[in-house]
Amino acid sequence: MTFRLPTKEFEASKYDGNKMLMRELVEEGKPVGLIAMHDDQTAGWIAFAPREDYIKIENSRAFKRIDKKPVWSITCFFIKKEYRRNGFSKLLIKGVIDYAKNHRIKILEAYPSIPYSKKVSPPFLWTGILSAFIENGFTIVKQNGKSRAMVRLELSEP
Repeated sequence: MTFRLPTKEFEASKYDGNKMLMRELVEEGKPVGLIAMHDDQTAGWIAFAPREDYIKIENSRAFKRIDKKPVWSITCFFIKKEYRRNGFSKLLIKGVIDYAKNHRIKILEAYPSIPYSKKVSPPFLWTGILSAFIENGFTIVKQNGKSRAMVRLELSEP
């Protein structure tokens, strides 16, 4: 919910309140992302929806729109500890690409971190890492300093 709400609202609804707001989005059938399962257990998830659903991105100077094309944004990941550091984020991104192709979504956009050290703490990687997106065909459309980028993938019909 961090990208969907203004900071004050997000902070006021922390934890259970934000969980309730996310549940409401799901119950309303709004796009929120994909869940990855392994052996009947949740292994991770990836959040994505139309860019305009993410207020903080829409109002961001760092990630200002580069054009008026309809874009779906990939905003964050959660990967259980036992699945980290083995390419799982690449699989989640691939899942979004497949979903997008099957639902006629033409452009995906993301705002990954660019690790500048081999030992970056997982909390700093919750928006994904650049290499996972590049390996899935995304290209950098804007770079903000040494640690953040805006990437895109234009999709063709399935």
